[in-house]
Amino acid sequence: MSLNIILEFNSGAELLFGNIKKREVCLTNSANSEKWNIRRLLKWMSENILTQRLDLFMRGETVRSGILILINDVDWELLGELDYELQPQDNVLFISTLHGG
Repeated sequence: MSLNIILEFNSGAELLFGNIKKREVCLTNSANSEKWNIRRLLKWMSENILTQRLDLFMRGETVRSGILILINDVDWELLGELDYELQPQDNVLFISTLHGG
């Protein structure tokens, strides 16, 4: 079984992911693996598409403060954060509020 979602990166977050602002990804599941949630997605992203320093994107198992996540234009905090179960064609947007000066 596979799950197709869209990942988008704005306001500098794309710099951590090869300067690519939008990706359509197909996440696969084996027969007895857990469902895809944001926690599992972040781990997959850090292992498969992150091209720059992990510490600029993640702290522990979550994103570091200063990275906002919107799922279908809704703040992930309203949807259960790490436990939100991804649905087909979800759009997950990462926005960096971290800027140098």
